[in-house]
Amino acid sequence: MKTIIEKYGHRRVTVVEGGITRHRSIFNGLKVFAEKEFSSHLLQKPEVVIIHDAVRPFVEEDIVSKVVMAAKEHGAAGAIRPLVSTVIASAADGCLDHSLERARYRASEMPQAFLFDIIYEAYQQCTDYDLDYGTECLHLALKYCKTNAKLVEGTTDLWKVTYKRDLYAAESIIKDNLSQRVCVITKGKESLAQVGFLLPESLKNQIKVEAISVSPSKNDSHLQNIISGQCYNFVCVNDKRCAIQEIQELVDMLEKSNTPLLYPVVLISVHLDISENNSFSIGMEDITTIKKFARETKKKNILVYGLLIQYKDPLLLQETVNSAAALIMALIKDRNPELIGQLLVA
Repeated sequence: MKTIIEKYGHRRVTVVEGGITRHRSIFNGLKVFAEKEFSSHLLQKPEVVIIHDAVRPFVEEDIVSKVVMAAKEHGAAGAIRPLVSTVIASAADGCLDHSLERARYRASEMPQAFLFDIIYEAYQQCTDYDLDYGTECLHLALKYCKTNAKLVEGTTDLWKVTYKRDLYAAESIIKDNLSQRVCVITKGKESLAQVGFLLPESLKNQIKVEAISVSPSKNDSHLQNIISGQCYNFVCVNDKRCAIQEIQELVDMLEKSNTPLLYPVVLISVHLDISENNSFSIGMEDITTIKKFARETKKKNILVYGLLIQYKDPLLLQETVNSAAALIMALIKDRNPELIGQLLVA
C-alpha cells in the first residue's frame, strides 16, 4: 500500500494495518483518530467518517456527498440498491424454508457514512462475535447507539468486483470511460489541412473531438487546457517521415501534467504519405525509431502507435480517412500495450 501511495502521488493518506475480518479492519481505521497507543500521532477527529470498500471502485462523488449529508442529519446513512434476485432460507434438511418478499427488501451497499462519535462508540461496544462474523456497519449503529440510518438510493455503478469475470467488466468500464474524448492536432501543408478537417469529422460520429491546427507547444494554452481537462487520447497528424520531435513535445507536456499517472494515455502519430510512387515513404529505419521511442514512452504510461494514411487518389481520400478513423477508435478503445510502436496502414 505504501508503494502504491508513493507511485501515484497520493497525499493525506495514512496506512492502517487491517484485521482478520471486515469489522476489525474498520475498527483499526477508526482507532487512529481516538487512541494514542494505536498511532504514533493522532489524526484530527472528523465530524463524519465515510466507510467504503475497494471492491466498488466506480463510486461517484454524488453518492458520497448524499450519504455524508444524510449522516450529518441522521447520525448514519448508507447506499442501497434494489434486489435483483429473491432471497430464500433453507431448512436443516436442505429444502426451502421460506422466501422474502423482494419488493420489501434492499441490498445494502457502500459507501456508508456516520457521525464519528456514533460509529466509534458502536465499535467499542461490539462483542467478539460481532467483530468476527458481522458484516453490516449500519446494524452496529442501530444495535449499540439506537441510530436509525437514513437509506440513500444508490446508482448502478456500486456493483462489487467479486469474481474473475468482474475484472474483465471493470477493465471494460475503465477503457470506455477513457475513450470518450480525443484531441486531433494538425499542422502543415494544404493536403494536411484537408485530412485535418476530414479526420475529426469522421471521428465525431464515435467520440467527442477537440481539433487543433497547431504543432504541440508548451505555450499553447488551448492544448494545455485540453490536457488539464483529463483528455487521455491524442492524434497528431503530420507529413514528416518521422515526427518524433513533435511527439516528444506532447509527451513532455503530458508527463508534466501528471495525466498518465493513473491511466494510460493513447498517442497516435498519423503520417500522411503524399508521395506519388507506390512504395511507402516511411522506411525500416523510421519504423525502428518509432518502436524505440514507443518503448521508452510506455514506461511513462503513454502508449504510442503509428498510422500511415496514403494520399494517392483525392477521390478515395474520404474512404481512406474513414478507414483511419476506424483504426484510431480501435486503438483508443483497446489500449493494447503490446501494439505500441506498430505502424498501421489505412
